Amino acid sequence: MPDRVIRLAAYGIVRRDEEVLLVRASSSSDVPGTWWLPGGGVEFGEPPERTVIREVAEETGLEVDVVGQPLILTDLMSVPRRDLELFSVRLCYPVAVQGGALRDEVDESTDHAAWLPRAAAEALPLLPFVRAALGWE
Repeated sequence: MPDRVIRLAAYGIVRRDEEVLLVRASSSSDVPGTWWLPGGGVEFGEPPERTVIREVAEETGLEVDVVGQPLILTDLMSVPRRDLELFSVRLCYPVAVQGGALRDEVDESTDHAAWLPRAAAEALPLLPFVRAALGWE
C-alpha cells in the first residue's frame, strides 16, 4: 500500500490585463511538463501568506503582495514513482506584482515562467486545481 501524505501549499493567482502567470513543472518534479500557479509547500511554522510571497519570488523572480483571501482547494493525486498518495490542501491567494523581473527558476521543481492569455493557457497540460483557482471551470 502506498504511503499517504497530506501537503499544505500556497499559490499565487497573478493576473496582468488579460494574462495569467503560470510556471511549468521541471523534469525533477512529480508531474513534469505540467503547468500550475507559482507556489509551493508551506514550511513548518511559516504563515501561508509568507509562503506564497516566497514561492512566487523563487519560481518567477517577481515580488508580490497578497491582496485578498485565499480560495481553498483540495485534491488527491497518486505518485507511483514515489509509491505515494498525496492529499493536497491548496491555498490560492490573489496577489499583485510589486516589482522584480520575470525569469525562470533553475534546477528546482519548475523550469519556466510565462505570462499567458487564457486561450494559450487552456491549451497547456494544466494541473486540475489551476482551472478551479482561475474560475475556468
